Amino acid sequence: MMIHGLGFLSLSASLVLPWALTGLVQGEKITESLIKDVRQPSTVQEIPLPSRKLISAISTATTYYVSGTGNDKNSGRTTSSAFRTIQRAADLTDPGDTVLIMDGVYRNAYPTGTVVNIKRSGRANAWITYKAYPGDRPKLKHNGWHGISINNGASYIEVNGLEVVGNNGNMTRGYGLSQKYNKSNPLTNGNCISIDGGKNGRSHHIRILNNKVHDCGGGGISAIESDYVTVDNNEVFNNAWYSVYGCSGISLLNNWNSDNNQNYKMFVTRNKVYNNRMLVPWLATGKIQDGNGIIVDRGTNKQKGSKLRPYRGRTLIASNISYKNGGGGIHTFQSENIDIVHNTSYLNNQSPGISYGQISVNASNNINVLNNILYSERGKPINVRYGGNNVRFDYNLNANSSSINASGSSDMIADPQFMNASGGDFRLRSTSPAINSGMKFKSVTTDFLGDSRVKGSRSDRGAYEIR
Repeated sequence: MMIHGLGFLSLSASLVLPWALTGLVQGEKITESLIKDVRQPSTVQEIPLPSRKLISAISTATTYYVSGTGNDKNSGRTTSSAFRTIQRAADLTDPGDTVLIMDGVYRNAYPTGTVVNIKRSGRANAWITYKAYPGDRPKLKHNGWHGISINNGASYIEVNGLEVVGNNGNMTRGYGLSQKYNKSNPLTNGNCISIDGGKNGRSHHIRILNNKVHDCGGGGISAIESDYVTVDNNEVFNNAWYSVYGCSGISLLNNWNSDNNQNYKMFVTRNKVYNNRMLVPWLATGKIQDGNGIIVDRGTNKQKGSKLRPYRGRTLIASNISYKNGGGGIHTFQSENIDIVHNTSYLNNQSPGISYGQISVNASNNINVLNNILYSERGKPINVRYGGNNVRFDYNLNANSSSINASGSSDMIADPQFMNASGGDFRLRSTSPAINSGMKFKSVTTDFLGDSRVKGSRSDRGAYEIR
């Protein structure tokens, strides 16, 4: 279960990729050329066969199939003998295996349960992958604690192309408020996708890609006490409404060092995050204070009772669109070493009483906020910085409000000229001042759509690269 909180003064809230990086993938260095000084084999040279060990490793990988019309008594090895539940496949997986999920609705097996509980790990060279069968659109619909739970230290896991739906559509705000002191109700507190490193071992090397995640009373996508997490190209909306724990759309809480690598290890990129907000007060304060689009929370691990060292890896938050969330568009609290670049944050702070800006940095160190578009309601803050060392705001386009707490010499105040912001289209018109006015940030090479980041004389500000 994800537990988060955000105080007005503390602003605490709780709760990628290789494509985005030059020279860094999952913390490993890549040479500029994949092949160096490779000698051409002689035409008479005998080509050695792979070792028996390698052949064994390749041949043991299994693909399991799951279908809405399947049966758990089947073998699960073909489309015509598919399992009925994803859990049946998850309980059998070994490193290198793939679970292909076909059309159907998959539900939690019992009232407080989880649609799929992932506890078995892959390896660095043999990830376990859960993904939609090509062309299919499976839906994981739940009213329990989790749609997908990754725990028990499960690592080297990829979740790709699934739709995870919570229980918000079956509740009213009145019911949610009637449960505002109930910590044990999964109907109101259930999460969509949860990586929980606080339960029986910490997870690392997790990829959450291309999913549609919505209508969970708790968090949308959350990672707690985890490392090497990639959250890329997901649509995350209508979450955090009814939980008593103060949740958000995408959250990284208490990041954990699985090694001493200080390069990029956490990635939140190319996501569309909207209408995540709190409708029920946070139990700890009795106030509505969270519901952020994206938050990195308490990475310094200084809270009372924490046994973790401060997180030393870097976090990249890039090319996201975060709009009309109840809390901030992007927020950091008591965290370090974060680059927030090329994002579009529009009309967040929808919850009454929350006014800390489209991008806010609180008690956080070594933070870069660059090349973003920040569009606030008139009179509301564009951004907020509370304390922290080595925090830089620059090359941002600030719009619709002159209330700016932090700025740099190359910031501008202007209309970004979105195509249709009210309809969720944040592409830029050809006359936008955001075009060709950003700074080069070498670690981000693609935009929200995956297109090349620099098309003109300079990069564009915001999530899209137009020309």
